[in-house]
Amino acid sequence: MRCQEWGHEVMWFCKKKKPDEIQLAGKGIVPKLIDYELLRKRYIGWADLIFLTDNAHYTDLVEPYRKLGYPIFGPSPEAGDLELNRRIGQEAMKRAGLKTIPGVAFDNYDEAIKYVAKHPTYLVSKPSGEADKALSYVAEDAASLTYMFERWKGNEKYVSDAKKHGFILQEKVTGVEFAVGGWFGPGGWSKWWYENFENKKLMNGDLGQNTGEMGTLSMYVSRSKLADLALKPMTKQLERLEYVGFIDISGMIDDGGEFWPFEFTTRPGWPTFYNQTATHEGDPAQWMLDLLLGRDTLKVKENVVCISVVIAIPDFPYSKYTAKLVNGIPIYNATDREHVHLCEVMMGEDVPVQVGDSIVRMPHYVSCGDYIAVVTGCGDTITGARRSAYSAVKKIKMPADPFYRTDIGAGRITAGLPAIQKHGFATNFRVM
Repeated sequence: MRCQEWGHEVMWFCKKKKPDEIQLAGKGIVPKLIDYELLRKRYIGWADLIFLTDNAHYTDLVEPYRKLGYPIFGPSPEAGDLELNRRIGQEAMKRAGLKTIPGVAFDNYDEAIKYVAKHPTYLVSKPSGEADKALSYVAEDAASLTYMFERWKGNEKYVSDAKKHGFILQEKVTGVEFAVGGWFGPGGWSKWWYENFENKKLMNGDLGQNTGEMGTLSMYVSRSKLADLALKPMTKQLERLEYVGFIDISGMIDDGGEFWPFEFTTRPGWPTFYNQTATHEGDPAQWMLDLLLGRDTLKVKENVVCISVVIAIPDFPYSKYTAKLVNGIPIYNATDREHVHLCEVMMGEDVPVQVGDSIVRMPHYVSCGDYIAVVTGCGDTITGARRSAYSAVKKIKMPADPFYRTDIGAGRITAGLPAIQKHGFATNFRVM
Protein backbone atom coordinates (compact mmCIF):
# COMPACT_ATOMS: atom_id res chain seq x y z
CA MET A 1 0.00 0.00 0.00
CA ARG A 2 2.76 2.42 0.94
CA CYS A 3 4.78 1.64 -2.19
CA GLN A 4 1.70 2.31 -4.32
CA GLU A 5 1.18 5.62 -2.57
CA TRP A 6 4.75 6.56 -3.53
CA GLY A 7 3.94 5.88 -7.18
CA HIS A 8 5.48 2.44 -7.57
CA GLU A 9 3.82 -0.35 -9.52
CA VAL A 10 3.37 -3.35 -7.25
CA MET A 11 2.54 -7.02 -7.72
CA TRP A 12 2.15 -9.26 -4.67
CA PHE A 13 2.79 -12.95 -5.29
CA CYS A 14 1.23 -15.12 -2.59
CA LYS A 15 1.56 -18.81 -3.33
CA LYS A 16 -1.02 -21.33 -2.22
CA LYS A 17 -0.15 -23.44 0.82
CA LYS A 18 -2.85 -25.92 -0.21
CA PRO A 19 -4.21 -26.65 -3.72
CA ASP A 20 -7.67 -25.28 -2.92
CA GLU A 21 -6.52 -22.36 -0.79
CA ILE A 22 -6.72 -18.73 -1.89
CA GLN A 23 -5.02 -16.05 0.19
CA LEU A 24 -7.52 -13.22 0.50
CA ALA A 25 -5.35 -10.66 2.32
CA GLY A 26 -4.98 -7.54 0.19
CA LYS A 27 -7.84 -8.39 -2.19
CA GLY A 28 -9.19 -5.17 -3.67
CA ILE A 29 -6.34 -3.16 -2.11
CA VAL A 30 -3.18 -4.22 -3.98
CA PRO A 31 -2.68 -6.26 -7.19
CA LYS A 32 -2.15 -9.94 -6.36
CA LEU A 33 -0.83 -12.98 -8.18
CA ILE A 34 -1.13 -16.69 -7.32
CA ASP A 35 -0.09 -18.19 -10.67
CA TYR A 36 3.58 -19.21 -10.40
CA GLU A 37 3.95 -19.67 -14.15
CA LEU A 38 2.81 -16.10 -14.73
CA LEU A 39 5.20 -14.95 -12.03
CA ARG A 40 8.07 -16.85 -13.66
CA LYS A 41 7.30 -15.80 -17.25
CA ARG A 42 6.46 -12.14 -16.66
CA TYR A 43 6.89 -10.62 -13.24
CA ILE A 44 10.27 -11.94 -12.05
CA GLY A 45 11.92 -10.13 -14.95
CA TRP A 46 9.55 -7.13 -14.73
CA ALA A 47 10.43 -6.20 -11.15
CA ASP A 48 13.13 -3.70 -10.21
CA LEU A 49 12.99 -5.10 -6.67
CA ILE A 50 11.80 -8.48 -5.36
CA PHE A 51 11.08 -8.37 -1.62
CA LEU A 52 10.82 -11.66 0.31
CA THR A 53 8.44 -11.56 3.28
CA ASP A 54 9.95 -14.61 5.00
CA ASN A 55 12.73 -17.19 4.79
CA ALA A 56 10.65 -20.36 4.64
CA HIS A 57 8.19 -20.24 1.73
CA TYR A 58 9.95 -18.39 -1.09
CA THR A 59 13.72 -18.75 -0.82
CA ASP A 60 13.91 -22.08 -2.65
CA LEU A 61 11.53 -20.79 -5.31
CA VAL A 62 13.61 -17.72 -6.17
CA GLU A 63 17.09 -19.10 -5.47
CA PRO A 64 17.85 -19.86 -9.15
CA TYR A 65 17.00 -16.24 -9.97
CA ARG A 66 19.08 -14.88 -7.08
CA LYS A 67 22.12 -16.78 -8.42
CA LEU A 68 21.53 -15.17 -11.82
CA GLY A 69 21.66 -11.71 -10.28
CA TYR A 70 17.98 -10.80 -10.07
CA PRO A 71 17.30 -7.98 -7.55
CA ILE A 72 16.10 -10.17 -4.67
CA PHE A 73 15.95 -8.54 -1.25
CA GLY A 74 16.06 -11.50 1.10
CA PRO A 75 18.17 -14.44 2.24
CA SER A 76 19.30 -17.50 0.36
CA PRO A 77 18.12 -20.88 1.71
CA GLU A 78 21.54 -21.31 3.35
CA ALA A 79 21.27 -17.93 5.07
CA GLY A 80 17.69 -18.71 6.13
CA ASP A 81 19.01 -21.77 7.95
CA LEU A 82 20.75 -19.50 10.46
CA GLU A 83 17.25 -19.09 11.90
CA LEU A 84 15.33 -22.14 10.71
CA ASN A 85 17.93 -24.70 11.82
CA ARG A 86 18.86 -23.89 15.38
CA ARG A 87 21.93 -26.13 15.32
CA ILE A 88 23.32 -24.22 12.33
CA GLY A 89 22.53 -20.92 14.02
CA GLN A 90 24.35 -21.93 17.20
CA GLU A 91 27.39 -23.07 15.21
CA ALA A 92 27.48 -19.71 13.40
CA MET A 93 27.42 -17.90 16.74
CA LYS A 94 30.36 -19.97 17.97
CA ARG A 95 32.36 -19.26 14.80
CA ALA A 96 31.74 -15.56 15.39
CA GLY A 97 33.19 -15.89 18.89
CA LEU A 98 29.92 -15.47 20.78
CA LYS A 99 29.31 -17.26 24.05
CA THR A 100 26.38 -19.62 23.57
CA ILE A 101 23.97 -21.24 25.99
CA PRO A 102 24.65 -24.97 26.30
CA GLY A 103 22.10 -26.81 24.16
CA VAL A 104 21.30 -30.16 22.61
CA ALA A 105 19.31 -30.84 19.41
CA PHE A 106 16.51 -33.45 19.27
CA ASP A 107 13.89 -34.71 16.85
CA ASN A 108 12.16 -37.08 19.28
CA TYR A 109 10.20 -36.21 22.42
CA ASP A 110 10.95 -39.49 24.22
CA GLU A 111 14.69 -38.87 23.89
CA ALA A 112 14.22 -35.31 25.17
CA ILE A 113 12.27 -36.59 28.19
CA LYS A 114 15.13 -38.95 29.08
CA TYR A 115 17.64 -36.10 28.72
CA VAL A 116 15.70 -33.71 30.97
CA ALA A 117 15.51 -36.38 33.69
CA LYS A 118 19.33 -36.43 33.80
CA HIS A 119 19.87 -32.71 33.13
CA PRO A 120 17.16 -30.80 35.07
CA THR A 121 18.65 -27.36 34.31
CA TYR A 122 17.80 -27.76 30.60
CA LEU A 123 14.40 -26.07 30.82
CA VAL A 124 14.07 -24.21 27.51
CA SER A 125 12.67 -25.96 24.43
CA LYS A 126 12.64 -24.13 21.10
CA PRO A 127 11.40 -25.45 17.74
CA SER A 128 13.28 -25.18 14.47
CA GLY A 129 11.98 -24.50 10.97
CA GLU A 130 8.28 -23.91 10.41
CA ALA A 131 7.13 -25.77 13.51
CA ASP A 132 4.33 -24.19 15.55
CA LYS A 133 5.63 -21.30 17.68
CA ALA A 134 3.54 -22.67 20.54
CA LEU A 135 6.25 -25.32 20.86
CA SER A 136 8.61 -22.66 22.19
CA TYR A 137 8.46 -23.22 25.93
CA VAL A 138 10.37 -22.03 29.00
CA ALA A 139 9.63 -24.28 31.97
CA GLU A 140 9.78 -23.52 35.67
CA ASP A 141 11.13 -26.97 36.45
CA ALA A 142 11.94 -30.33 34.88
CA ALA A 143 8.54 -31.80 35.77
CA SER A 144 6.69 -29.08 33.83
CA LEU A 145 8.86 -29.57 30.75
CA THR A 146 8.46 -33.34 30.93
CA TYR A 147 4.69 -32.91 31.02
CA MET A 148 4.75 -30.66 27.96
CA PHE A 149 6.85 -33.16 26.00
CA GLU A 150 4.43 -35.95 26.96
CA ARG A 151 1.51 -33.79 25.89
CA TRP A 152 3.11 -32.81 22.57
CA LYS A 153 4.02 -36.37 21.67
CA GLY A 154 0.30 -37.17 21.69
CA ASN A 155 -0.24 -34.68 18.86
CA GLU A 156 0.54 -36.15 15.43
CA LYS A 157 1.38 -32.78 13.90
CA TYR A 158 3.78 -31.86 16.69
CA VAL A 159 5.50 -35.23 16.44
CA SER A 160 5.79 -34.76 12.68
CA ASP A 161 7.16 -31.20 13.13
CA ALA A 162 9.72 -32.45 15.64
CA LYS A 163 10.87 -35.18 13.27
CA LYS A 164 10.97 -32.88 10.24
CA HIS A 165 12.38 -29.68 11.75
CA GLY A 166 13.88 -30.73 15.08
CA PHE A 167 14.04 -28.71 18.30
CA ILE A 168 16.71 -27.66 20.75
CA LEU A 169 16.94 -27.94 24.53
CA GLN A 170 18.91 -25.22 26.29
CA GLU A 171 19.88 -24.38 29.83
CA LYS A 172 17.73 -21.68 31.37
CA VAL A 173 19.43 -18.30 31.75
CA THR A 174 17.80 -15.51 33.75
CA GLY A 175 18.10 -11.78 33.16
CA VAL A 176 16.61 -9.25 30.72
CA GLU A 177 15.79 -10.33 27.17
CA PHE A 178 17.03 -7.87 24.54
CA ALA A 179 17.68 -7.91 20.80
CA VAL A 180 19.38 -5.91 18.08
CA GLY A 181 19.09 -6.08 14.31
CA GLY A 182 20.61 -4.46 11.28
CA TRP A 183 20.28 -4.23 7.51
CA PHE A 184 23.05 -5.94 5.53
CA GLY A 185 23.96 -5.93 1.85
CA PRO A 186 26.94 -6.03 -0.54
CA GLY A 187 28.21 -2.78 0.99
CA GLY A 188 28.11 -4.24 4.50
CA TRP A 189 26.01 -3.00 7.40
CA SER A 190 23.68 -0.03 7.28
CA LYS A 191 24.76 2.60 9.81
CA TRP A 192 21.51 2.13 11.76
CA TRP A 193 20.99 -0.49 14.49
CA TYR A 194 17.51 -1.58 15.46
CA GLU A 195 17.35 -2.28 19.22
CA ASN A 196 14.15 -3.98 20.38
CA PHE A 197 12.24 -5.76 23.12
CA GLU A 198 9.64 -8.42 22.19
CA ASN A 199 6.38 -9.48 23.85
CA LYS A 200 5.72 -13.04 22.70
CA LYS A 201 2.88 -14.10 24.99
CA LEU A 202 -0.81 -13.57 24.27
CA MET A 203 -1.84 -11.79 27.45
CA ASN A 204 -0.73 -8.94 29.69
CA GLY A 205 2.03 -9.80 32.11
CA ASP A 206 3.47 -12.36 29.67
CA LEU A 207 0.72 -14.84 30.47
CA GLY A 208 -0.88 -17.40 28.19
CA GLN A 209 -0.07 -18.86 24.81
CA ASN A 210 3.17 -18.09 22.97
CA THR A 211 1.94 -16.37 19.80
CA GLY A 212 5.27 -15.44 18.26
CA GLU A 213 4.79 -11.74 19.00
CA MET A 214 2.03 -9.44 20.30
CA GLY A 215 3.96 -6.19 20.18
CA THR A 216 7.44 -4.68 20.12
CA LEU A 217 9.27 -1.77 21.75
CA SER A 218 12.06 -0.48 19.51
CA MET A 219 14.46 2.28 18.55
CA TYR A 220 16.93 2.96 15.74
CA VAL A 221 20.33 4.06 17.03
CA SER A 222 23.67 4.82 15.39
CA ARG A 223 25.71 3.20 18.17
CA SER A 224 24.79 -0.06 19.90
CA LYS A 225 26.88 -2.04 22.36
CA LEU A 226 24.91 -5.19 21.58
CA ALA A 227 25.48 -4.78 17.84
CA ASP A 228 29.21 -4.44 18.50
CA LEU A 229 29.17 -7.63 20.57
CA ALA A 230 26.81 -9.84 18.62
CA LEU A 231 26.18 -8.65 15.04
CA LYS A 232 29.40 -7.11 13.79
CA PRO A 233 31.30 -10.38 14.49
CA MET A 234 28.93 -12.05 11.98
CA THR A 235 30.10 -9.81 9.12
CA LYS A 236 32.43 -12.28 7.37
CA GLN A 237 29.86 -15.08 7.50
CA LEU A 238 27.17 -12.82 6.08
CA GLU A 239 29.51 -11.71 3.30
CA ARG A 240 30.17 -15.34 2.41
CA LEU A 241 26.42 -15.97 2.31
CA GLU A 242 25.92 -12.85 0.14
CA TYR A 243 23.28 -11.83 2.63
CA VAL A 244 20.79 -9.10 1.76
CA GLY A 245 18.13 -7.93 4.19
CA PHE A 246 17.43 -7.71 7.90
CA ILE A 247 19.13 -9.90 10.49
CA ASP A 248 18.41 -9.77 14.20
CA ILE A 249 19.90 -11.56 17.20
CA SER A 250 18.07 -11.91 20.51
CA GLY A 251 19.26 -13.15 23.85
CA MET A 252 19.48 -12.62 27.59
CA ILE A 253 21.63 -10.13 29.44
CA ASP A 254 22.38 -11.61 32.84
CA ASP A 255 22.96 -9.77 36.12
CA GLY A 256 26.67 -9.51 35.40
CA GLY A 257 26.12 -7.84 32.02
CA GLU A 258 26.99 -10.93 29.95
CA PHE A 259 24.97 -11.45 26.74
CA TRP A 260 23.75 -14.98 26.04
CA PRO A 261 22.34 -15.25 22.49
CA PHE A 262 19.17 -17.21 21.81
CA GLU A 263 18.58 -17.10 18.07
CA PHE A 264 18.86 -15.22 14.79
CA THR A 265 16.00 -13.81 12.76
CA THR A 266 17.02 -13.77 9.08
CA ARG A 267 13.96 -12.14 7.51
CA PRO A 268 11.57 -9.27 8.16
CA GLY A 269 10.17 -9.62 11.66
CA TRP A 270 6.44 -9.35 12.26
CA PRO A 271 5.26 -7.03 13.77
CA THR A 272 8.74 -5.50 14.01
CA PHE A 273 8.78 -4.59 10.31
CA TYR A 274 5.91 -2.20 11.07
CA ASN A 275 7.96 -0.57 13.84
CA GLN A 276 10.64 -0.05 11.24
CA THR A 277 8.19 1.27 8.65
CA ALA A 278 6.89 3.76 11.21
CA THR A 279 10.40 5.10 11.86
CA HIS A 280 11.71 5.06 8.26
CA GLU A 281 11.61 8.28 6.28
CA GLY A 282 11.12 8.74 2.54
CA ASP A 283 10.45 6.25 -0.24
CA PRO A 284 9.65 2.82 1.30
CA ALA A 285 11.32 0.85 -1.54
CA GLN A 286 14.20 2.86 -2.97
CA TRP A 287 16.49 2.35 0.04
CA MET A 288 16.04 -1.43 -0.29
CA LEU A 289 17.16 -1.40 -3.90
CA ASP A 290 20.07 0.84 -2.94
CA LEU A 291 21.11 -1.56 -0.14
CA LEU A 292 20.99 -4.44 -2.60
CA LEU A 293 23.28 -2.44 -4.91
CA GLY A 294 25.74 -1.71 -2.10
CA ARG A 295 24.58 1.77 -1.04
CA ASP A 296 23.22 2.75 2.37
CA THR A 297 20.58 5.43 1.81
CA LEU A 298 18.15 4.45 4.58
CA LYS A 299 16.89 7.46 6.54
CA VAL A 300 15.31 6.88 9.96
CA LYS A 301 14.00 8.76 12.97
CA GLU A 302 17.07 8.29 15.15
CA ASN A 303 16.62 7.75 18.91
CA VAL A 304 12.82 7.80 18.53
CA VAL A 305 10.93 5.16 20.52
CA CYS A 306 8.36 3.08 18.64
CA ILE A 307 5.67 0.81 20.06
CA SER A 308 3.71 -1.73 18.01
CA VAL A 309 0.51 -3.44 19.15
CA VAL A 310 -1.06 -6.45 17.43
CA ILE A 311 -4.85 -6.34 17.08
CA ALA A 312 -6.50 -9.73 16.64
CA ILE A 313 -9.93 -11.35 16.85
CA PRO A 314 -11.04 -14.77 18.10
CA ASP A 315 -10.00 -17.53 17.56
CA PHE A 316 -6.46 -16.14 17.37
CA PRO A 317 -4.07 -17.78 17.96
CA TYR A 318 -6.06 -21.03 17.66
CA SER A 319 -8.15 -20.48 14.51
CA LYS A 320 -5.90 -22.67 12.36
CA TYR A 321 -7.09 -25.53 14.57
CA THR A 322 -10.71 -24.48 15.11
CA ALA A 323 -11.16 -23.37 11.45
CA LYS A 324 -13.58 -20.68 12.63
CA LEU A 325 -14.78 -18.45 9.78
CA VAL A 326 -13.42 -14.95 10.32
CA ASN A 327 -13.91 -13.42 6.86
CA GLY A 328 -15.99 -10.33 6.08
CA ILE A 329 -16.11 -8.66 9.51
CA PRO A 330 -16.06 -4.85 9.10
CA ILE A 331 -13.04 -2.92 10.38
CA TYR A 332 -13.98 0.67 11.11
CA ASN A 333 -11.67 3.69 11.58
CA ALA A 334 -8.60 1.89 10.19
CA THR A 335 -7.58 4.40 7.52
CA ASP A 336 -4.93 6.17 9.63
CA ARG A 337 -1.88 5.23 7.56
CA GLU A 338 0.53 6.89 9.99
CA HIS A 339 -0.35 4.43 12.76
CA VAL A 340 -2.35 1.54 11.26
CA HIS A 341 -0.70 -1.27 9.30
CA LEU A 342 -3.32 -3.64 7.85
CA CYS A 343 -2.61 -7.38 7.86
CA GLU A 344 -5.28 -10.04 7.19
CA VAL A 345 -7.60 -7.49 5.62
CA MET A 346 -9.32 -7.18 2.24
CA MET A 347 -11.80 -4.78 0.64
CA GLY A 348 -15.40 -5.86 1.13
CA GLU A 349 -17.92 -4.91 -1.57
CA ASP A 350 -21.17 -4.25 0.28
CA VAL A 351 -20.37 -3.29 3.86
CA PRO A 352 -22.72 -1.35 6.19
CA VAL A 353 -20.97 1.87 7.23
CA GLN A 354 -22.32 4.54 9.55
CA VAL A 355 -22.20 7.95 7.82
CA GLY A 356 -23.70 10.55 10.13
CA ASP A 357 -27.18 9.32 11.02
CA SER A 358 -27.40 7.02 8.00
CA ILE A 359 -26.22 3.49 7.20
CA VAL A 360 -24.52 3.43 3.82
CA ARG A 361 -23.54 0.19 2.07
CA MET A 362 -20.20 0.65 0.34
CA PRO A 363 -16.76 -0.91 -0.29
CA HIS A 364 -14.90 -1.03 3.02
CA TYR A 365 -12.13 -2.89 4.86
CA VAL A 366 -13.16 -6.29 6.24
CA SER A 367 -11.31 -9.16 7.89
CA CYS A 368 -10.03 -12.21 6.02
CA GLY A 369 -8.23 -13.79 8.96
CA ASP A 370 -7.74 -13.28 12.67
CA TYR A 371 -4.51 -11.19 12.63
CA ILE A 372 -6.17 -7.88 11.77
CA ALA A 373 -3.62 -5.11 12.06
CA VAL A 374 -0.56 -3.75 13.79
CA VAL A 375 -0.81 -0.27 15.26
CA THR A 376 2.33 1.75 15.89
CA GLY A 377 3.10 4.89 17.86
CA CYS A 378 6.27 6.95 18.17
CA GLY A 379 7.62 9.33 20.78
CA ASP A 380 10.74 10.71 22.42
CA THR A 381 10.06 8.46 25.41
CA ILE A 382 8.48 5.06 25.99
CA THR A 383 5.54 6.76 27.69
CA GLY A 384 5.04 9.06 24.72
CA ALA A 385 5.18 6.18 22.23
CA ARG A 386 2.67 4.20 24.29
CA ARG A 387 0.31 7.15 24.40
CA SER A 388 0.54 7.55 20.61
CA ALA A 389 0.03 3.85 19.86
CA TYR A 390 -2.83 3.17 22.24
CA SER A 391 -4.77 6.31 21.34
CA ALA A 392 -4.74 5.03 17.73
CA VAL A 393 -5.65 1.48 18.83
CA LYS A 394 -8.76 2.69 20.66
CA LYS A 395 -10.15 4.32 17.52
CA ILE A 396 -10.40 1.00 15.63
CA LYS A 397 -13.79 -0.66 16.02
CA MET A 398 -15.06 -4.09 14.96
CA PRO A 399 -18.24 -6.04 15.72
CA ALA A 400 -16.03 -9.06 16.51
CA ASP A 401 -14.55 -7.77 19.79
CA PRO A 402 -10.90 -7.26 18.78
CA PHE A 403 -8.32 -7.73 21.51
CA TYR A 404 -4.73 -6.69 22.16
CA ARG A 405 -2.21 -6.41 24.94
CA THR A 406 -2.33 -3.14 26.88
CA ASP A 407 1.15 -3.43 28.43
CA ILE A 408 3.49 -3.21 25.43
CA GLY A 409 6.39 -1.02 26.55
CA ALA A 410 5.49 -1.48 30.21
CA GLY A 411 5.78 -4.20 32.84
CA ARG A 412 8.91 -6.36 32.81
CA ILE A 413 10.58 -4.39 30.01
CA THR A 414 10.64 -1.01 31.73
CA ALA A 415 11.34 -2.72 35.05
CA GLY A 416 14.38 -4.42 33.52
CA LEU A 417 15.77 -1.38 31.69
CA PRO A 418 17.89 -0.03 34.59
CA ALA A 419 19.50 -3.46 35.04
CA ILE A 420 20.88 -3.55 31.50
CA GLN A 421 21.49 0.18 31.11
CA LYS A 422 24.03 0.07 33.94
CA HIS A 423 26.00 -2.33 31.71
CA GLY A 424 25.83 0.01 28.70
CA PHE A 425 22.91 -1.57 26.81
CA ALA A 426 19.80 0.22 25.48
CA THR A 427 21.10 3.52 26.85
CA ASN A 428 18.92 5.73 24.63
CA PHE A 429 15.59 4.37 25.92
CA ARG A 430 13.86 6.60 28.46
CA VAL A 431 10.59 5.78 30.19
CA MET A 432 9.53 9.38 30.84
